[in-house]
Amino acid sequence: MDYEKIEQRARQRGRAAKAVTYALLALWALVVLFPFYWMLLTSVKSYGSYNAEHVPRFFTLSPTLQNYADAFTAVPLGRYLLNTVIFTVVTTGAMLVVITLAAYAFARLDFRGKNIVFTLFLSLMMIPSELVVITNFTTITSWDLRNSFAGLILPSVTSVFYIYLLKENFEQVPEELYRAAKVDGTSDLKYLWKVMLPICRPTLVTVGILKVIECWNSYVWPRLITDDPAYYLVSNGIQEIRENGFGRENVPAMMAAVVVISVPLIVLFLCFRKKIMAGVSRGGIKG
Repeated sequence: MDYEKIEQRARQRGRAAKAVTYALLALWALVVLFPFYWMLLTSVKSYGSYNAEHVPRFFTLSPTLQNYADAFTAVPLGRYLLNTVIFTVVTTGAMLVVITLAAYAFARLDFRGKNIVFTLFLSLMMIPSELVVITNFTTITSWDLRNSFAGLILPSVTSVFYIYLLKENFEQVPEELYRAAKVDGTSDLKYLWKVMLPICRPTLVTVGILKVIECWNSYVWPRLITDDPAYYLVSNGIQEIRENGFGRENVPAMMAAVVVISVPLIVLFLCFRKKIMAGVSRGGIKG
């Protein structure tokens, strides 16, 4: 009987702990998701009804999609989205090629001073990003690439962190496979394409998705290197929307534009969240 009572009390404590945990998680989810709900709610309120609310309301009985129509007519939001897609796709593709070749060289090739070069390479992560922006701005300006896609893309085609992450992943592939491939006369590029990339695909997918998110949210560099609206990205277009589109007071229309800009990233993350977590975990564990 004593054992049964102890076991029953343990089950009760376990259920109570689980209930508290779920309650805290639900509260945290509410806190995290509330800004998205408020953004979506405000975007479907009319300008008049929003300004008439002396006390903010958490629902609306007369939603409207006019704000979304205005988001594409008051400013060239479609062009901003197209520019961002071009910038994101080209930058991500070029970066995957660069970091794959660099990571493979550090992981598999033997050359003099490799460890020293890689250490110096990693030390670049210690340099403040502001200094890199200044250097990139000077270089791009001297090359007369301001207000161009080349000027937007070139400084973003490599990443020390992603090279390190991919190198660690490459080193998990058994060395015996590389030696066997060399005995068969396989070139390094063919071995990389046929063996390494298929094995390390989860990490490559993760890096690609993270780079897409980074490019889509890029603000400082595009704002610095472009002053021609023809090359604005969506992140910089928000400022244009605020200043020359709807005005500072038309918050519902601005929120509609922000929803349009945010939805692609939210959908992308929801679709690939498991691959992102799996790829990061795979790249950070050796053995």
